[in-house]
Amino acid sequence: MLACASGLGAAEKPMAVKVVVVTTFEIGADTGDKPGEFQYWVEREKLDQKIVVPGVTHPVLANGRGVLGVVSGTTVRASNQIMALVLDPRFDFSKTYWLVNGIAGVDPADASLGSAAWARFVIDGDIAYEIDSREAAKDWPYAIIAIGAKKPNEIPKNEGWEPETMIYEMNPALLARAFALTKDVVLVDTPAMQAYRATYEGLPNAVKPPFVLIGDSFGSCRYWHGAALTQWANDWTKLWTKGAGNFVMTNMEDQGIATALTLLTKMGKADFQRVLFLRTGSNYCTPAPKQGVVQSMQAEYAGMIPSIESAYRVGSVVVHDILAKWETDYAGGVR
Repeated sequence: MLACASGLGAAEKPMAVKVVVVTTFEIGADTGDKPGEFQYWVEREKLDQKIVVPGVTHPVLANGRGVLGVVSGTTVRASNQIMALVLDPRFDFSKTYWLVNGIAGVDPADASLGSAAWARFVIDGDIAYEIDSREAAKDWPYAIIAIGAKKPNEIPKNEGWEPETMIYEMNPALLARAFALTKDVVLVDTPAMQAYRATYEGLPNAVKPPFVLIGDSFGSCRYWHGAALTQWANDWTKLWTKGAGNFVMTNMEDQGIATALTLLTKMGKADFQRVLFLRTGSNYCTPAPKQGVVQSMQAEYAGMIPSIESAYRVGSVVVHDILAKWETDYAGGVR
């Protein structure tokens, strides 16, 4: 693989990468302190070979067994760093599997703190008309409208300038395999998580111990919160997937990363049929029945560290399966 900080020499054959693990942030050092999304991957997968990639803020780390670990940065701007990584001529990502994973706000109607959701769809929540909710019609549930529509939750007409794609669908065979491999993984539960989720009385999935499910990823640059915007995310997901999707996890990066990997696939630099998105619930995206929305948004995340643990526990099962069965099951793609 590589031991020097500068990476492969320009004249050498590009490094064929089997798996890229994408996380969005780290806190402090990569090892030995309070963990962000990257730390458990670095420590447990022995990502100890540093590669400096122009355009990628955090050094890319490798383990000499075909795995790269990347910190993409947060918000939709993560797409820029993924583009920079894949366009670096020192690497060959044409057969690479991508595991995009990290923490998220979870819809309490679907899952609980620490739960892990494999996305069938990534939905773009950024591209929209929006007005101040105080100025909206009184019968509108929220003031966000699809471009080309006249009211919320309406199928839009094509305006001619908006992006063609608002949803990104995963390879169903790869998704099914990932879920089958991980559906019974035991996830961390703590007294603090138990106490907090008990406040979501009347929402049976919210009060369950953490579990693995298939549920869609809703990406938008704004950190939103509350019942009205959770309804918007659910409606938006159903609108753009024509009823096939179910919003479960909200985050700020997946729409950008999915866009970048789609474009790179069209360029022959990546393969979107080898991409997986895994999100784990660090907090609920709407308050408990007796909790105010501001109080909920500002509450300490009882699921923060457990959700980081869940991301590794679930995601690493798939990474290890890819490495162990590369020649037989993965090199030619999963169909």
